[in-house]
Amino acid sequence: MTSASDYFAAKLSLETDASDVYAAQKAGERFVLVDVRSDEGWAQGRITGAVHMPHAEIAARAPEELDPSIPVVVYCWSPGCNGGAKGALAFAKLGYSVKEMIGGYEYWIREGQPIENDEGALPRTFDDQVMVVRQEVVRGGS
Repeated sequence: MTSASDYFAAKLSLETDASDVYAAQKAGERFVLVDVRSDEGWAQGRITGAVHMPHAEIAARAPEELDPSIPVVVYCWSPGCNGGAKGALAFAKLGYSVKEMIGGYEYWIREGQPIENDEGALPRTFDDQVMVVRQEVVRGGS
């Protein structure tokens, strides 16, 4: 039987969340953030700094485009989407160190983290149902 300690340690070794990914970006940690959604989803908006690789294309593209020595974090739409898990599995099968960003693009947006589309940066909003909203952040701080 797996202990709770072992279970949660394993879970945290394979998952991360929007807040931790944003903090890692700001700290300059070395990883590549991969949006595994469709072309239409990517065009609609994406996390600033992400690269686009739909989960069905990972097996063919990743070995040519991404350094296997750099950890990967994948995301899809939301907690209701399993595309992130599909993408993480594809990277794992190729031998990449990979984590899935739980909450996906939805929670990234709800936490007010930077997003963009082909035209540039999109407005940041902060949802007080999923985070503490500090007034200095709403006014433009980070």
